Amino acid sequence: MILEAMKPKPKLAEAPPPGLAVFSEEVRRDDLVFSVEAQGEVRPKRQISVASQIGGRISFVSSDFVDGGFIRRNEVLIRIESADYELGVVRARAGVASAEQRLAREEAEAELARQDLASLGITDGSPLARREPQLEEARAALASAKAQLAAAELSLQRTVIRAPFTGRVREKSVDAGAFISPGQSLGRIFATDVVEVVLPITDIQLGRLALPLAFEATAEQPGPKVIYQGQVGGEQRRWEGEIKRTSAVINSQTRLINIITELEDPYGRGADNGAPMAPGLFVNATIIGGVVPDLLVAPRAAIRGGNNFYRGNRETGQLEIVDVDVVFTDPDGAWFRSDRVEAGDLSIISPIQAAVNGMKITLLQKMSDGSVISHSRSQDRAADNSALTAGAAAQAGAIGGQ
Repeated sequence: MILEAMKPKPKLAEAPPPGLAVFSEEVRRDDLVFSVEAQGEVRPKRQISVASQIGGRISFVSSDFVDGGFIRRNEVLIRIESADYELGVVRARAGVASAEQRLAREEAEAELARQDLASLGITDGSPLARREPQLEEARAALASAKAQLAAAELSLQRTVIRAPFTGRVREKSVDAGAFISPGQSLGRIFATDVVEVVLPITDIQLGRLALPLAFEATAEQPGPKVIYQGQVGGEQRRWEGEIKRTSAVINSQTRLINIITELEDPYGRGADNGAPMAPGLFVNATIIGGVVPDLLVAPRAAIRGGNNFYRGNRETGQLEIVDVDVVFTDPDGAWFRSDRVEAGDLSIISPIQAAVNGMKITLLQKMSDGSVISHSRSQDRAADNSALTAGAAAQAGAIGGQ
């Protein structure tokens, strides 16, 4: 009873004051994929105005030559009345026959002239006496007649207008029975083998893609992949193309550089579940650049002062400032390398004024379901263990003194 009454009271450790409450996110490990966002309008790579090289009345128009129609290469789109051009061919052939007969006569007369001069013993007769100019004139007349025949046959061939490629009709402006003149536009068609999208980007974005200003894709050096996204039929669609080249100049007004990208066979294998990337569609494009593998990723707010990474210690509830090697940052996060940071560590994203290494903090973490958890329980358990250890040591010291 005397010992119990005289023993000293154990000193209770006071609970440490709560630290600054900060939000945190876990560090993860991932590959860094350089990408650039841009927007552009789809346009056909090849588009022409259908026009006639001769005049006449239209006698036939293909049923496929309508707005939105599909056409095939060498398909007959329009026929022009050919009677006048057929007569022109007949006249030209008659002219060739007449010129051939004249040339034959001149050749015979030239031969007779040479014989007459030889019989007279004249060896230095003039070219006119040998009928050489007349013979050359007959030969030129025959060449001219043959050229006229070729022109007449060419005009006859041009009465039929064929599709130069497989594609679609964008616009039709004539119909059967209409009289057309040479050079008149009959409609517009475009090829469906390839479509283009011009994407304007900045010089910094061009450097991010590691592309030179005079880039052109080759078999040995293909262009970066491009992901297009657009709204078609009330649904979000996705297509994959690639960069083919950069523009020759920088836009003097916007100071942007145009990147020309292409998608092959947009109405066939390049379509998204049958939805083509049709000309005129406005799309959002993501250009996929190079890849840096196996980096640590944290929110950009966790990097302070250039290369200082703010980490929260779950067990001690303290702030740790670690130097890291920052590779790249953007609004989506910061990619870095470090031997002192591991995936799963907590990065501090809340602002901290006058931060020092080892300062007391209360770690809060927002989970994927929207809930917020506190890591102060582990810190409280560590503090309780410290208090119990201190109290036990004081009690052991008092008993030993007795």
